[in-house]
Parts: sequence; C-alpha cells; structure tokens
Amino acid sequence: MPKHTKKVKTAQYGAEQISVLEGLEPVRKRPGMYIGSTGPEGLFHLLRETADNAFDEAMAGHADEIILTLRPNDEVSVSDNGRGIPVDIHKQYKVSALELVMTKLHAGGKFGGAESGYKISGGLHGVGISVVNALSEWLKVTVERDGGMWEQEYVRGEPKYKVKKVGTSKRHGTTVTFRPDPQIFTEGTALDHARILDHYRQQCYLTKGLKLSVVDLREKDHPDIYTFYFEGGVASYIRHLNHKKHVKHDNVFFVEKQVDKTEVSIGLQYTEDYQETLYAFANNIINPEGGTHVQGFRAALTRVLNNYARGKGYIKEKDDNLSGEDVREGLTAVISIRYPEPQFEGQTKAKLGTPEVRSAVESVMTDALATFLEEHPRDAEAVIGKCVLAQRARAAARAARDTVLRKGALEGMTLPGKLADCSNRDPAVCELYIVEGDSAGGSAKQGRNRDFQAILPLRGKILNVERARLDKMLGNNEIKNLLIALGTNIGEMFDITKLRYGRVVIMTDADVDGAHIRILLLTLFYRYFPELIAKGHIYIAQPPLFRVAKGKAFKYAFSDAERDQFIEELKKTKSKAESSKLKVIEEDVVEEEEGTIKTGGISIQRYKGLGEMNPEQLWETTMNPATRIMKLVKVEDAAKADEVFDTLMGAEVAPRKKFIQTNAKHVKNLDI
Repeated sequence: MPKHTKKVKTAQYGAEQISVLEGLEPVRKRPGMYIGSTGPEGLFHLLRETADNAFDEAMAGHADEIILTLRPNDEVSVSDNGRGIPVDIHKQYKVSALELVMTKLHAGGKFGGAESGYKISGGLHGVGISVVNALSEWLKVTVERDGGMWEQEYVRGEPKYKVKKVGTSKRHGTTVTFRPDPQIFTEGTALDHARILDHYRQQCYLTKGLKLSVVDLREKDHPDIYTFYFEGGVASYIRHLNHKKHVKHDNVFFVEKQVDKTEVSIGLQYTEDYQETLYAFANNIINPEGGTHVQGFRAALTRVLNNYARGKGYIKEKDDNLSGEDVREGLTAVISIRYPEPQFEGQTKAKLGTPEVRSAVESVMTDALATFLEEHPRDAEAVIGKCVLAQRARAAARAARDTVLRKGALEGMTLPGKLADCSNRDPAVCELYIVEGDSAGGSAKQGRNRDFQAILPLRGKILNVERARLDKMLGNNEIKNLLIALGTNIGEMFDITKLRYGRVVIMTDADVDGAHIRILLLTLFYRYFPELIAKGHIYIAQPPLFRVAKGKAFKYAFSDAERDQFIEELKKTKSKAESSKLKVIEEDVVEEEEGTIKTGGISIQRYKGLGEMNPEQLWETTMNPATRIMKLVKVEDAAKADEVFDTLMGAEVAPRKKFIQTNAKHVKNLDI
C-alpha cells in the first residue's frame, strides 16, 4: 500500500453518499456490452476501469500515489492512498457500501451531484468496478480507513463472505486485486506491459504531482519497476511529445486556471513539422474527435496570433489573415479540462459536447497566450514566422491542387488512366486495391471481381510525405493519381462523403521493397487522410508466403508456422518418421528452382512478388472475400503512432538509426 502522506477527512464520504441507479445485469452473459470485446481490448478495459477509480481519488485531491502490480497467474492489483471505499451499512440496501459498490451496476459516489463523493470523475457511469468483479475469476478488495482494515473476496462476482474487519491500520486507501476470467477472455488473460506503461505515463502527465508505479512481478528473477511523476503536468507532456522533434521556440506555453466550474490546463509548442499534433482530454479521458474544448482553443489561438501579427506589422493587408490551418501547422498542443458531469457525444466519449467548456477554454487561452507572446518576443517571432511560412505554402498548395484537381476530376470524369475502375458505384461495397507495379497490377486486374474491385498500380515508390509539404506532394504523379481515385480531395478541402471506395486496400509484395511502399502509403494516410483510418476504410492485404503442394493436393501458408504445419501433414501421408522441419527437407532436396524447393514429392514455393501468382491464385488467396485475409489499420495510441512515424520517416537520421539498432535483434527471416 502507498504510504500515508497527508491528513484526509473521511467523514464526509460515507455510505449515504453511495447511490444505486439500477440492479446488477447479467454482465457475464453479454460482456461485450460493457467492455467492448473479450479480446485484448476488453482485457485492458478491466484494468482501466479499476485504475480509473484511483485516478478519480487523485483528481479529487484525496490521493497522490497509485501502484499497479502485475503478478504471476495474470493477477493484477491496483492500490491507492485515497479515502478508501466506505464500508458502513447502506441504509436503503442494508449491506456494506463496499459490497454494494462491488456487486451493483451504477453504484458509486459519482451520481449525487454536489453532495456526492466526487465533484470531478472520469468514470461517470459507475459500472466499472462491478463489471470488473463480474468478469474476474477471483477478486479481492481491501480498504484501509478510519483506523481499520476491511476486506471481501468474490468469485465471478459473487461474495465469498460478508465484508469483514481484518485488522487495524493507520493508513488509508483501497487495494483491488483480480484475476481476469479465462472463461470470458478465451484469447488469454495476460496484460500487455508496454501498453500499460504508455497509457499510464500519459495519465500521469495529466495528473500533476501524482506518483504512479508499475510493478511487474511476473518474471520473479527480474521484476520490472517503472515510476512516473511529473510536476510540470501538461507542460512536461509537451516536452515529451517533442523530444525527438526540432522545436521553433524553447519556452513551452503553459496555462492552468479555473473558470467557474471548469479547470483548464493547456500546453503548446511549435515544431518544424508540417502536421498538427493535438490531444484533448476531459477528466483524463482522451477525446480523439475533439469537442467544445478544442473549438474554444482553436478560436483563441487563431484570433490571438492574428492580433499579434497585425500589431507587430507581420500582416498588413486585411485579406492576409492567418487561417486556422496556418496557425496549426507544426503545432504540438495538449488541452486538458476537468468539469463536473461533462456531456459527451456518443458512448465512446470521443467528442466533448459541454457548451460551457468552450467559453472557459477560449477566455483562459486568449488572456494567457497574449501575455506569453508579449513576455517572450523571440518565441513570438518564431511562432509568427512559422505561421506566415505555412500561409505561403498553403497558397502554393491551393494553386497546385487547383491545377491537379480540375472541376469534374473528383466526380469521376477524369480518372487516372492506370486505374482499372469497378462498375459498381456504391462506395459501401466498392474496394480499391493499391498494388505495386504493372506486373502485380496485371494479375490483379485479371483476377479481380470487376463489379466491385478497382485496381490502381503504383509505379515505383511514392514520395515520403513526412518530409514534404502539400504543394510538393501534389507534384508526385503516384500521389496525384491516388488522390483523384479516392475522390475525397485533401487538406482543407477534404470531404469524406466523396470517398469512392468503402475499402482502400494496400496490397504490396512480401519483401523489403513491398514493406517500404506499404509504410510510405501508411504515412500518407496517417498524415493527410487520418479520418479514413479512424472510420475503418484502410486495410492491408495479406497474400500467402508459400504454396505447399504434393501431387494435386496443395495449401497456401501465410506464415512459416503454417508452412511447417502443412509440410508435416503432407509428409505424414508418406512417412510418420520424417521430420516436419524445413531444414530437414532441404537436406533431401532433389530439385531446386528459383523460389521453389522440391523434395520427396513435396513442392514448396515462396512468393515474394504478387506478380508470381497467376490471376486465379491471386483471386483465391488474396482478393476473394470468402477466403482472403485482410488487416484493418487502426490507431490505438495516437501519441505512440505519431512518434513512430516521425522516427521512421522523418528527416532526422539518428533516431532512426537507434531504432534499427535496438530492434534489429528481434527481426526474423530478414529479407536482404
């Protein structure tokens, strides 16, 4: 347990403040309704729900230390030094408030308004810890408060015994230890250590002065302990996000202020990048689609920078105002607000909808940024210079875009000559395959279903857009052809409703060049078409790596393990004593052709290029919806993704070299 660090009043937080909205639902029968899925995402959701209660204590000012411990047998414990869940008897339900919280949905101290246990909370629905309990094979909760220690254990949500006092304690807080139920999480119950570190590092940046430790005891000989503590809060987060980037000014802008019921924390710094990096949070919950706090921030940012630029003579003509797009180029910003009972649009809390927050953020940002610019003239000059340069580049990009995308081009009248379009015009069913080279393009065009599958071959490698502005990017023929084929336009003119294909599929060869082209395309989509990724339109095709055949029988293998398995199956028909490993097969080779090994009647063909497959094979393995395998491209951690793209595709060589040296030992079957 974290040590007691300060005197905490617990009398104001008692059983009468625990309210119940409805009874316990059969969570175990429909877990997806509560945690999204029973795969890795749902598993991580259990930890988040448990830890969110500890963070709510910290946000309310009642805790300053949290310990997350990963134990053997996939047990997890979350411990805080907050007030401790009340243990006295609830008057209405005649059971301990602790048992009520752990076994009833919508039971907690977050529903009673001003008289509740929490003024600000991330977990507003109150279903969290009871759902964790229901989906755990075993759970134990220990509470220390008011000089005593109480505990209760549960098996799949059912109490093993009543809440009981097990001792005395001078400390205060709550510890929850649980083991996810393998009956529910059939894909495995082990949590991803790296993901835990990434997520809770971010949460600590947003909770200034909170100490959080992640202790991994699963490897008994080598326990890993990571501790996060950021006194600078959001300002520290900005420095972390920009630590591998070239910044335009040294001083990070930071403001922290409360307006009425809204607590506002904002940090920003400009870099030499061409894209905006912005993260918005409400009560420590990330809002990837923004909302009213982002609207207020952007309105203030544009207005203040224009006023400053005009006052200092950087802008003279009335029509030369910096646009919102101009002032966001190269911007790294974090907006964090805390507000009692914020309203979100949708169940995912992706977008904040509380109107009062906009005016609070806008007023705080306006006053603080104007003061910052006056007090840091050199920083102000660098910021305005960056914005003016972006304005000129935007004008050049508009001219290039107008040249490339003439009227009617995006309406299908002037599609690229290399595009083999489909006959269907319903985007919901249409697919665009982006393929590497004319050879693969020829096979794909012949093997496809012409009704709903379109093929666009690329000639060579597209431009690395991580190092280029939009005007230069639009001069690249391959990008230009892809842009016209998509139909969405780009930049400030982007319109997802004009997308001509519901699925955009990257289909490249299974070699180094194919992987490079794939990452170039992913960089393009991530930087300039992020909404296509967010809305689930971008896929990666998975062509087979091998064709294993014996006589007329054959199978396609998508991995080395599948190849070995199929070889074993085929060899068993000949001799059970023979090994299934490929290295043994190679010792018995009787004939070897380019890309193919033949031995003992078994033929193993390695596909490096899509062009090596005939149209029928390409259709059956990679393009037929009934048999193909495709990966949906998703961004689970935007900050991590941004860092990876910047490292791998940015102008700086040193971070990329370090990344390669660090990860080279993990690469298997390197194709040189």
